[in-house]
Amino acid sequence: MTVALIGFAAMLLLIAVRMPVGLSMLVVGAFGYSYLSGFGPFLAYMKTNPYQQFSNYTLSVIPLFILMGAFAEQSGMARDLFSAARSLVGHIRGGLGIAVLAACTVFGAISGSSVATTATFGRAALPELRRYGYEDGFSTALIAIGGVVDLLIPPSIILVVYAIATEQNIAKLFMAAMIPGLMAVVFYAIVIMIVARRNPSIAPTQERPDARTLVRALLLTWPAVLVLGLVIGGIYGGVFTPTEAAAVGTVTMLVIGVLQGRLGKAEIGTAMVQTAQTAGMIFIILLGAEVFDAFLALSQLPMKAADLVRNSGLPPYAVMALLMVFYILLGAVMDELAMILLTLPVFFPVVQGLDFGMPADDVGIWFGILVLMVVGVGLVAPPIGLNVFVVSAIAKNVPIEKTYRGVLPFVGADIIRIALVILFPGIALWLVRLLA
Repeated sequence: MTVALIGFAAMLLLIAVRMPVGLSMLVVGAFGYSYLSGFGPFLAYMKTNPYQQFSNYTLSVIPLFILMGAFAEQSGMARDLFSAARSLVGHIRGGLGIAVLAACTVFGAISGSSVATTATFGRAALPELRRYGYEDGFSTALIAIGGVVDLLIPPSIILVVYAIATEQNIAKLFMAAMIPGLMAVVFYAIVIMIVARRNPSIAPTQERPDARTLVRALLLTWPAVLVLGLVIGGIYGGVFTPTEAAAVGTVTMLVIGVLQGRLGKAEIGTAMVQTAQTAGMIFIILLGAEVFDAFLALSQLPMKAADLVRNSGLPPYAVMALLMVFYILLGAVMDELAMILLTLPVFFPVVQGLDFGMPADDVGIWFGILVLMVVGVGLVAPPIGLNVFVVSAIAKNVPIEKTYRGVLPFVGADIIRIALVILFPGIALWLVRLLA
């Protein structure tokens, strides 16, 4: 137990001094494993385990979804989505903000990457928001929040990682995530309208476009509608597995972009490089988390923590609420992927050992949806908020504290949504039981 706690402290210290998260977990896990079991057994573990981990067929879904999103970005699909959404609701108070949210939702469902969505719309939508008079802090907050929605709108890279780490069914997790994801869209839209009405100067209204302009803008979105229908419809209809759907969506996006003349050699090359960089970063974190988890298993910390919670006498729902509070606090200082992979070996056995009156598989799916909702809070909450950092890197002349102030009402809406899903698990599980 002492070695495990020292390992946690050392890893957090390395992250604090800016060592990459995956490397921090790998280094600490290697030292901890070697201390508890010996250097020879650690080398034997490293000889076989990384190969077994990365030769897993399921992992291929990650670079495929990332590549699909990269093709969508390079082909200008994000700009088309924003233009169509703006034409539909730009005349409503706060409508342009809702347009950004809607476009981010569709694009995020295609790309499966929160950071990619934030970066794409930081470049595509932020200049438009400024041009139409939206206040800088509110504009950057909208972009940061828009990138969070895709965590639950399938396909979601983080959701796939959770499924692999906990051996849950990916298709069922996609089904479970749909209703909480759509709730996020509705809650964020309500927040946008409330904030815009309380302070009209930060979100001016736009002129209603004529019918011809509206139809032209909507027609430009047909590639996004087609790809989204293929991917989501194929998964939910049982036609494709998630990996097959990712491959079909990627090839479809590439063919459409080439036929439209939007994807040439340069754009395809850029998309491939972006995919390699992002997937490489994720895989290094996965390797580091695997080694660190093996170290924790040797220390028996997860089992002892589970026994401690089971014997604490606290009701299961109180334990779940405490875990969510801990995730929110941890998410404010840690990358979301690392946070999930670091805590699941400890928390997942705890949750599986509690009696919520549901089958173990349902508990695993419900917990995954809750974790991803909390991760969304961590992506925008101070003092880190990865999405806030991304949009701040694009909008260099906007102080980051303005963006943090802008996202606080949305964080409040997220906390309400998390509380509802904790109290009523059927919100997440109804669609799974209906379709599966």
